[in-house]
Amino acid sequence: MFNKILIANRGEIALRVHRACKELGIQTVAVHSEADVGSMCVRLADESVCIGPARSADSYLNISSIMAAAEITDSRAIHPGYGFLSENPEFAEIVRASGLTFIGPDPSVIRLLGDKVQARKAMIAAGVPVVPGSDGEVCNEESALKMAREIGFPIILKAAAGGGGRGMKVVHSDAALVTAFTVARNDARHFFKNDKVYMERYLTDPRHIEIQILADNHGNAIHLGDRDCSLQRRHQKILEEAPSPAITPEQREQLGRVAAKAALAVNYTGVGTFEFLMDRGEFYFLEVNTRIQVEHPVTEMITGVDLVKEQIRVAANLPLTMRQEDVQIRGHAIECRINAEDPETFIPSPGRISEYHPPGGCGVRVDSDAYAGYRVPPHYDSLLGKLIVHGANRAEAIARMRRALDEYVIGGISTTIPLHQRIVRDGTFRNGTYTLRFLEEFLKNNQ
Repeated sequence: MFNKILIANRGEIALRVHRACKELGIQTVAVHSEADVGSMCVRLADESVCIGPARSADSYLNISSIMAAAEITDSRAIHPGYGFLSENPEFAEIVRASGLTFIGPDPSVIRLLGDKVQARKAMIAAGVPVVPGSDGEVCNEESALKMAREIGFPIILKAAAGGGGRGMKVVHSDAALVTAFTVARNDARHFFKNDKVYMERYLTDPRHIEIQILADNHGNAIHLGDRDCSLQRRHQKILEEAPSPAITPEQREQLGRVAAKAALAVNYTGVGTFEFLMDRGEFYFLEVNTRIQVEHPVTEMITGVDLVKEQIRVAANLPLTMRQEDVQIRGHAIECRINAEDPETFIPSPGRISEYHPPGGCGVRVDSDAYAGYRVPPHYDSLLGKLIVHGANRAEAIARMRRALDEYVIGGISTTIPLHQRIVRDGTFRNGTYTLRFLEEFLKNNQ
């Protein structure tokens, strides 16, 4: 096991990794920008190193500064969290070339699954169902038109190196495709420095279902059930729950087996998330996230498995602490992402938190590095933290979330707590019949 881990991230995920390390008896190094000197992880870590100014490019994306911090603190491994450099294969290669351990999959696996075209091909080879679409990159307007007519409109153009909802264009006709193809390639080049795009049939009203997997270096891969992440605004997740109210235990087990088998097929190690779209009872592969997910706590709550600890153990070349038959789903969990944003306009709301009182009680968990007096910087993602609840069943989890949201006090800035209070009281959410289109319609009807 490692004696010291550098946490190459910020905010609530940095604190989450720190806590897992402390329970494993591992010392932590928190790197931070000048804007994050007062963050909770920096205050609690055994050591901290400032790696640059507030701008991400000068700090959390500055590989040379992070590696220098690892060297001067004699860290033995680097945990990238999520976002920033977590799915950057070049960073993982540099970490390994420096004699340190990158807590994540092999760089070649990150590179394979980070390219959506190659990932799609790998999943087809592994027997994973995929959305009807192009076999690879769509290179020009003529081939795009030909493929779209074969697939049938509407179609969606996606950046091969994309993620986070960027680089996507939905097209409903031949006439719109020519312009959309050019825009999609330009967006892909701008956001990801890679203009390759591919095409899939656009599913108009699906659900977003994830399977959490764990795999080690000893030939073991298991799944830990599913999560429903269909509550999204502009492809950004707002609320997640586990297990999904839309699928049966048999579907859950079958999809889990498919994902675990595919993980073995691509030599995956560590934690990972296989994402699917469900349409009319059929499942289609979307992508693999080669890192810990923001929404991982709902899986932890229903399985009792600490995913970050398992991730660290696997990186230390230890086998998984459980087999598939040991995994049991108990009860229901819901997570609300609490963002520093106006709950109606979604405009970011940085500033000083004047008062802070998180909810508590049975089955309530708060993953956040916020505190009274903390100044939310304007330079990063607006996520303040996550409110997670667990209940014996979905009805109890919803009731518990309603109560916890009503208890949550954050003063001095605007947050999305009022939005969540409305969502968990909505009839469509309560009966579990929502889809990816639900939140956009909900926001229109509640303006």
